[in-house]
Amino acid sequence: MKFSILKENLNSALFIVSHITGKNINLPILNNVMIEAKDGNIKLISTNLEIGIIHNLRGKIEKEGSFTVDSKVMTDYVALLPNKKVDIEKKENNLVVECENYKTKIRGQAADEYPLIPSVDRNNYYSAQIDEFKRALAQVVFSVSTSETRMELSGVFFNFRDHKLTLAATDSYRLSEKEVNLKNGSGEGQSIIVPARTLQELIRILSGLKEDGDTGGDSEEIKFYISDSQILFTVKSTELISRLIEGQYPDYKQIIPAMAKTTALVNRAELVRAVKASSLFSKTSINDVNLDFPKGKNQVVISSASDQTGESVISLEADSRGEDNGVVINYRYLLDGLNNLDGENVKIEIIDNNTPCLLKPEKEKDYLYIIMPIKQ
Repeated sequence: MKFSILKENLNSALFIVSHITGKNINLPILNNVMIEAKDGNIKLISTNLEIGIIHNLRGKIEKEGSFTVDSKVMTDYVALLPNKKVDIEKKENNLVVECENYKTKIRGQAADEYPLIPSVDRNNYYSAQIDEFKRALAQVVFSVSTSETRMELSGVFFNFRDHKLTLAATDSYRLSEKEVNLKNGSGEGQSIIVPARTLQELIRILSGLKEDGDTGGDSEEIKFYISDSQILFTVKSTELISRLIEGQYPDYKQIIPAMAKTTALVNRAELVRAVKASSLFSKTSINDVNLDFPKGKNQVVISSASDQTGESVISLEADSRGEDNGVVINYRYLLDGLNNLDGENVKIEIIDNNTPCLLKPEKEKDYLYIIMPIKQ
C-alpha cells in the first residue's frame, strides 16, 4: 500500500473515525484504525463492534493495500505534521509516514485481522436535512435512560410514518418527543430503537461537518438505511453503522396529557435563571422546586426550601390561565428541557400535582417535553 494525501484531509478524517477506538484489552486490534487504498478510494475505518465508521478520502494511490495502526498514535502524530502533502507507505509491519522533513514508522497489524463492518441493503432509504436532524437529536437524546436494566430505554425511538420521523426518548422520569420532516421515504410505517451512544457519536460527526467547509447540494442531506438489526447513516463522505436495540418501546403516548387545567406562557431565559436560583435551596438528592400558578395573577412562582440552606421565592410575569395550581418537579430535569427548547417563551401546561408537567415552545408544534412530578 502506497498513497499520497493532503495533511488537512487526513487529519479531519482521523478526527471522525478515531473517537470510538479506545483501550480494548480483550481485542487490542479495536484500538487501531484501518487504512485501505483500493479501487481509487482511500478509506479510514474504525469499529468498537457496536458502531462502525467509514470515511472516504481523496488522494493519489500508487499501490493498493490495507493496514491497521494504533488510532491514537496516528491521530496525534498527523495533527503535528506541517500542512502539506503526506506520503504513506506500508513496509512490512510498519506504516511509514513522510511529510516534508518529518518521517516516522508506526507499528501496526495486518488488516485481515480487523473485524468486518456489516453491510446494509441500500435499495431503500429515508433522508432528512442535516441541520434539522442534528438539532432534533440533541433535543431528545439527553432524556435517554443511563441504566441498562431496561435496554429499550437506553436508546432513542425512531418512528417513520407519512414522510415524518418522530424521535422519542425517556428514562421514566421525563420524556422528549420531536418531529422531523423527511425529504425522502416511503409512506409505510417503521419503528426502530437506536442506541444513545450511536446518536451521540453521530451528533459529534455532524457538528464537525461545518468546520471542514464542505457544504452544498446533496451534502446537506443525511440518509438512513435500515435492516433487521442495523442502521446505516450516510452523510457526505462518512458512513456510520450501528446495531439496533431489540425490544418493544413503551407506549409513551398514553402519558402525554391530552388537556390542561392550567397553562402559562413565560419568558424562557427568566425562568431558567429563576430555577437556577431556587435550585440552590432545594433538598439534597431530591432536587425539588415548586412551580405555582396563582389564579388570576398572571404569575408563575418558583420556590424551594431546605433545612440546611434556607428558602427562595421568585415571582415571574406570565400569561397564566386556568385554575389555581402547582407542581413539584426535579429542577435538573426542568433545566434540561428549558435549555433544549427553541424560542423566547415557553408554554407550561399542568393538570394537577400528580400528573406530568408539559413544556412546549411557544410557536413550534413539533416538540414537547414532559417531567413527572415529585410526589409529596
